[in-house]
Amino acid sequence: MSPQVDEETPLLQVQQDKPQRTPLPWFQFTIVLFLQLAEPLTSQVIYPFLPQLIRDIGITRGDETKVGHYVGLLQSLFFLTQAMTVLHVYLTSVSLICITKHWSRISDRIGRKPVILIGLFGLSMSMYCFGLATTFWGLVLSRSLNGALNGNIGVIKSIMAEMTDATNIAQAYAYMPIAWSTGGVLGPMIGGALARPAEQFPQLFGHNEFLKKYPYFLPCAVPATFSAIAWLVTFLFLEETVQAPAFALPKIFRFKKNNTGKLMMSAPEINDLTTEIPDNEKPVPFRKLLNRRVLIAAGNYATLSLVDITFRAIQPLFFSTPVELGGLGLPPSSIGNLLSIFGLLNGVMQVFFFAKLHDYFGSKKTFIMGIASTFPIFACFPILTYLVKSNGGVTPLAWVFVLLQIIFSLSISFSYGAIFIYISAASPNRASLGATNGLSQMTVSICRAIGPAASNSLFSLSMKHHYLGGFLVYYVLFTIAALALVAATLLPRKV
Repeated sequence: MSPQVDEETPLLQVQQDKPQRTPLPWFQFTIVLFLQLAEPLTSQVIYPFLPQLIRDIGITRGDETKVGHYVGLLQSLFFLTQAMTVLHVYLTSVSLICITKHWSRISDRIGRKPVILIGLFGLSMSMYCFGLATTFWGLVLSRSLNGALNGNIGVIKSIMAEMTDATNIAQAYAYMPIAWSTGGVLGPMIGGALARPAEQFPQLFGHNEFLKKYPYFLPCAVPATFSAIAWLVTFLFLEETVQAPAFALPKIFRFKKNNTGKLMMSAPEINDLTTEIPDNEKPVPFRKLLNRRVLIAAGNYATLSLVDITFRAIQPLFFSTPVELGGLGLPPSSIGNLLSIFGLLNGVMQVFFFAKLHDYFGSKKTFIMGIASTFPIFACFPILTYLVKSNGGVTPLAWVFVLLQIIFSLSISFSYGAIFIYISAASPNRASLGATNGLSQMTVSICRAIGPAASNSLFSLSMKHHYLGGFLVYYVLFTIAALALVAATLLPRKV
């Protein structure tokens, strides 16, 4: 019904003031960003040297076209095992055993902090093992453990949502990529600069027999040690954001402060196990998570991750491929520098522009903009191949297209901030936020498990058999990007 008007009704309606933005809890928020840095460091530190590592262990037997197969497999293993264990971990009062429960869903019951501690421990130990591996199967095992013991991604997103409200969530997600961007800068830089240190720095490490035997231990040890430090910071300073009265925790995971304010471990109290919780504040059954809002948000998160991970997987492989085969033929140190430049620019863009773009365009348009940017990103690969083959090497014009590809790829990160807001809003209630993020993260981990192995293998096959002139892989990538763009149209206009 139209509002009643008369001659005294103002022609210009006074707009209501926007709600005042709630300040972020900066100390706890900073801790979350700090501990989140562990994952991008451990995942991206191997990217610059992984193709050379595959060549060094001899699994390809000198066949350059097979490097992509094995690089893609190792990149995918982390996300494959993560997808399996994000869905299959349960905590008993005695020990940790694998039976069917979510990392994120179980964090709704026992709290976020214990799950994060387990994940950081797993990241640290598995990265030390990766640096000590001298066979392909040793790399497979350590990389699998790296993903299997880590369920932090969805849990951290739940903490971020629980620290914020509708007035400051966009601001929080604008800062959230700082950790990933910092990891994107430091991880490749560390991997490129410290790989094979006895050769790169003979005066400093030339007589170190340990580093000669394990030439990739040093770059792996840096993020492994950081994860151990992050574990200690989490244990001492991170505050729990969810109450879990319906679940008995092992004593080691129960924390409270005594009369002097000192943090102490305590056994579960009987009141914690008997307190009644209103139905609308309880985590909903898993089947109720499978509603339209959650599935559309999770599906778009998955398609975004698929197009993004295929690009991230092919990019360092393309950079390291010899010029005669259509790549740039760059060493690990140069690849690390290029990936670090992207990480630095990405962090700056996210902090200064995401919240403004989101406020102006809204979540849906911001998300679609990032998906659309993948078309020029993928187009740069065949253009670069044509340029280096035509000129017999990397020319200044080729570097221009490398820079253009990096600039376009910055838009992808804007889509992540937008889709995180959709996922948080899709949760049936705040008590099910961890389960919603866990379900979303499981679909993403599956796509990220498929993406690197499939895209890098297709890259190798296209190059070896010259399918569609060696460009078959890029036609497939364009198709995936088009499907992701179609899926993005299903998102509601308003969150």
